[in-house]
Amino acid sequence: MNMQGNATGGVPGRVRAFVSGFDKPVLLATFGLLAYGLVVIYSASLTIADASLPRQALGVLLGLVAMGVFYRYDYRRLRDMAKPLFVIDCILMILPIVPGLSYASHGMSGWIQIPGIGLTMQTSELGKPITILLMASLASRYGGTIDRLGDYLKLCAVLAVPFGLILLQPDLGTGLVILLSGAVVIVFAGPRRSWVIATLAIIAALVVGIVVNSLYGGSHALLQQYQVNRLLVFMNPSADTSGSGYNLQQSLIAVGSGGVLGKGIGNATQAGMGFLPEAHTDFVFALQAEEFGFVGSALLIGLFALLVIGTIRVAMRCESLFGQLVCVGIAVMWTFQTFENIGMCLSLMPITGIPLPFISYGSSSMVTQLLTVGLVHSVAAHQTKAG
Repeated sequence: MNMQGNATGGVPGRVRAFVSGFDKPVLLATFGLLAYGLVVIYSASLTIADASLPRQALGVLLGLVAMGVFYRYDYRRLRDMAKPLFVIDCILMILPIVPGLSYASHGMSGWIQIPGIGLTMQTSELGKPITILLMASLASRYGGTIDRLGDYLKLCAVLAVPFGLILLQPDLGTGLVILLSGAVVIVFAGPRRSWVIATLAIIAALVVGIVVNSLYGGSHALLQQYQVNRLLVFMNPSADTSGSGYNLQQSLIAVGSGGVLGKGIGNATQAGMGFLPEAHTDFVFALQAEEFGFVGSALLIGLFALLVIGTIRVAMRCESLFGQLVCVGIAVMWTFQTFENIGMCLSLMPITGIPLPFISYGSSSMVTQLLTVGLVHSVAAHQTKAG
């Protein structure tokens, strides 16, 4: 009897040991966002044929498996794997332009289709955490202070490679996520302030030059025409409400019509009647705002805030610089994606194809987001150990 009791009691003990490393605020925010996202996709599936709740649920299941695997994996083993990470990162960015693998969805490239089974995957989504791990691996070698300009320029050059490769797809939205999260990792690695300011000035000058060239360069424009149209719409949302500005106008109508409490599940007329394009992907925030109103939107933003703040707390408790940089990069990735997606629905940011983490429809994004949650928990589980 005692032996049986000990064996039975061992199972709860192993479960407690497994979950003991999880950070409670991050875990609470994650499951809150997953539940909220599944409700939104269920609602979208009632009126949008492309929004499949079972497929989204499968993405969540696969993502939870990935989260568990990376949680159990000691992230510190990746600290000295910069070269393999760099190679993997480059391959992920190149695959969508390889003939025979490249796959376009709704006129946009960036996916691959695995031959024989027809499974599609947006490999650049996986490139986001890989780039963060790559830059954290390289930057952590300097111990928190980068004294040589050559070392700083080397880090910038490495980051420029995956950013440049993804622009070949072209996927500027994902490229910006990779660039910003990787750049913040470099900044937190301790370069001189003057170098960072000079870099920002150069980038600002390049952005201005590209915008001017694209607006007035004619056939020599560097940006694609749809990107120029999005920029013009951002500068003047009411300039072309039936053309390039149509999506934004419908998004604003959806958000405004939700009011305080929203219209309820399945009652989003803008999405349900086909006025709001991509309501389950790019403009999913507008969809949920119409259905759940200001209260639902505030809850959603609160969950994202809890997720980011919890991740920063994990970084602050971590003794490993590599772990700190990984968490900082992930927190920036989530923050920028959330701010950009919500901002474009409210005409506060230019329209891009950046999904809303844990909410937008898509298995590639879902698996990637949950994988990064696993990385954060791996850091939390090993935060008291030096390395």
